[in-house]
Amino acid sequence: MSKKVAKICKLQFQAGGARPGPALASAGINMPQFCNAFNDATKDRAGDIVPVIITAYEDKSFDFVLKTTPASVLIKKAAGIKSGSGSAKANIVGKISLEKCREIAEYKMPDLNANDVEAAMRIIAGTARNMGVAVEGME
Repeated sequence: MSKKVAKICKLQFQAGGARPGPALASAGINMPQFCNAFNDATKDRAGDIVPVIITAYEDKSFDFVLKTTPASVLIKKAAGIKSGSGSAKANIVGKISLEKCREIAEYKMPDLNANDVEAAMRIIAGTARNMGVAVEGME
């Protein structure tokens, strides 16, 4: 007999830095148990933001799935900027190389809706363009 799903939550935490709080309280799970499991699973990704999808069941148990770091965070890190542009079309705030775009696309492939790396690179380049970051070598 399968467990009855009570709630599904999409949250983001610093790798290895999940702590009990209001975001987890709304999920209705055992917060210390989740924090320990999440922190153990993400200790090798220190410094990254890790999106997580938590499936909470009625008996207070849970499952969670880790996702890859958001593309915007990876692009900001690669370009060496603190934030994207407020007006992306008028103000370019940074540049990344085509190789760096490919590296980000290969890392993000499991979470992107793309069949090959070139399509994933176009998605990453579009995200970069919307942030005011130019990708050298792409129109």
